[in-house]
Amino acid sequence: MAGKSKTAGAHIESADAVMKNGAEAFKDGFEKAAKAYDHFLGFGKETMEAYLKAANAAGKGFETLHAEWLAFTKQSVEDSMAATKAVLGSKSVQEAFEHQSAFAKSAFDTYVGEANRLNEIVLSTTKETFEPIQGRVQAWVEVVQSARAN
Repeated sequence: MAGKSKTAGAHIESADAVMKNGAEAFKDGFEKAAKAYDHFLGFGKETMEAYLKAANAAGKGFETLHAEWLAFTKQSVEDSMAATKAVLGSKSVQEAFEHQSAFAKSAFDTYVGEANRLNEIVLSTTKETFEPIQGRVQAWVEVVQSARAN
């Protein structure tokens, strides 16, 4: 009978140890999960802020692009009207041809310059727009890696 009580006591102690270890493991797991949840919530807030920053940069870039295009269009119409007046006011066909040629060269040079300016605006806007989002992608990679490590 003494052997049975000793064996039962060992089983009880073993069960207590299992329960204690299980409770500690559950507590550690829960704390890690809560910490990860808080981290993910913070990540979501920062991501939303990054998207808002990106949207603002895109909006400002679009406004700049629109203003630049509008100014170019207005100037092009004014230059075309001035060239037309010069051609129509010419005293000879040769003079009209010279005015037209000068206007064509000037219009082409202006168009190429404007295309380069618009390209620069688009590139800088794109860079400014995607910069905050790219930072969040890198942060997401770090979050996933730290979650995997824990």
